Amino acid sequence: MSTPVRGRRVTSRAAANRRPDRRKLRRKIMRRRIVAVLTVLSIIGLAYSVWFTPLFGVRTVDVRGTVVLTEDDVRTAAAIEPGSPLVRLDLKGIAARVGEVPRVASVEVERSLPGTVRILISERTPVGIVKTSDGVHLIDATGKDYATLTTAPPQVPELLLATPGANDPATRAVVAVVNELPEKLRPDVLSVSATGPADVKVQLTQGRVVKWGSAADTTRKGAILMVLLTRQGKTYDVSSPELPTVS
Repeated sequence: MSTPVRGRRVTSRAAANRRPDRRKLRRKIMRRRIVAVLTVLSIIGLAYSVWFTPLFGVRTVDVRGTVVLTEDDVRTAAAIEPGSPLVRLDLKGIAARVGEVPRVASVEVERSLPGTVRILISERTPVGIVKTSDGVHLIDATGKDYATLTTAPPQVPELLLATPGANDPATRAVVAVVNELPEKLRPDVLSVSATGPADVKVQLTQGRVVKWGSAADTTRKGAILMVLLTRQGKTYDVSSPELPTVS
């Protein structure tokens, strides 16, 4: 009868020894669960702060690249509400609004944490002017009429066109020629005219006229013209670069 009693005592002691280990394990599991819950809550709180509160909202709109435009002109066009959550900004929409400003040729918009929006623009530059009754129109390298002034800017040739416009074939031909004129020639260019895309003429100082023809082979024609200008003459014809003439 004594043997069973010893077995029960041994079993009871083993069970008593295991209880502290189980309590430690439960406490360890509970701590892990609490840490996991707190981590999830922290992530949710941070995400909420970033997406729905001004904590990471727009504080500064940094504008770069302006020449004639002012930084406030660009900020007004961008129409960014102060405090708007930075990560929720529609960057393409901002770029589209700024791009509608006639003087803006290109625009890039980027975020910079914690609260800055950076807008980088490139302004259009005139390659020619068109004089009308309402002022002097500036024409850029694409043929776009993007601004009107009261006086002509210096050293910008006049474009003499029947129907100026980016979609007009004669305008496109004239602009293509002006874009590729030799740099040394530009100070002598007074005006460029065309009645059609294959009838471009360049008026130079000292009463000289260049019959350019079409905008094809403009770089080659420019190089040939610089050689021809070393000879006396009033009319320089490079419309056919294989047979240039001076008269």
